[in-house]
Amino acid sequence: MRIESGFDRRGFLKRALVLGGALLLSGCDQLSGSESFRRLLFRAETLTRTAQRALLGPDALAHEYSEADISPDFRANGSTDPQDADYLALAADNFRNWKLKLGGLVERPMEWSLDELRALPSRTQITRHDCVEGWSCIGKWKGVPLKVLLDQAGVKPGARYIVFYCADTLDETLTGGAKYYESLGLEDANHAQTILAYEMNGETLPVPHGAPLRLRVERQLGYKMAKYVMRIEAAADFADIDGGQGGFWEDRGYEWYAGI
Repeated sequence: MRIESGFDRRGFLKRALVLGGALLLSGCDQLSGSESFRRLLFRAETLTRTAQRALLGPDALAHEYSEADISPDFRANGSTDPQDADYLALAADNFRNWKLKLGGLVERPMEWSLDELRALPSRTQITRHDCVEGWSCIGKWKGVPLKVLLDQAGVKPGARYIVFYCADTLDETLTGGAKYYESLGLEDANHAQTILAYEMNGETLPVPHGAPLRLRVERQLGYKMAKYVMRIEAAADFADIDGGQGGFWEDRGYEWYAGI
């Protein structure tokens, strides 16, 4: 279950203010480049991860809601219309020629079409999406559990992380043109509620929400839930990927473990 106490909400709001506000102000580069500030974030992240593991356990589920709780307007945040040429070509054909690739430290590199993913075991869950900016929405998601794909590929013993590579590029003035990416530790990658969703609220996942496939990892903040997933890799480390912090926003000062 998800902790709904005042302590939890205060912790969430505090992170929202620090991460969603200060880091996006004009002085964010100076803050995120400060070694003392990075150490502070690291200590807070470690505390969050340790507390969640101690209080909830690795297999505890985030709270799931009823159909009546679904938000009438689920906000689309971040990228909502990728302009990558390859992505646009795939979208124009309703992703018939799209394939998800899974490689890296696996015994059997795999790839699946959208129809093949739909034919695999699925999970449907109604959960709350908490954004670092301070807003929340409840939505219904259906997709294939990530663990199903990892088991098919056979993750090698040396792998510690699962890395997701996406089609979207955020605002050039903010990102320098970097493609979105994200990563999870194996424990969270194998969690029952970690799915690759292809449906939202009973309909095919729309482009603003990450079509054809988006990650849902329900015990973490929204920026961990990568949209427009094109490729997945099992990795021993992420130090040599882009900024080396394990994700697009993490490279810009956010926590890697965004537990709530």
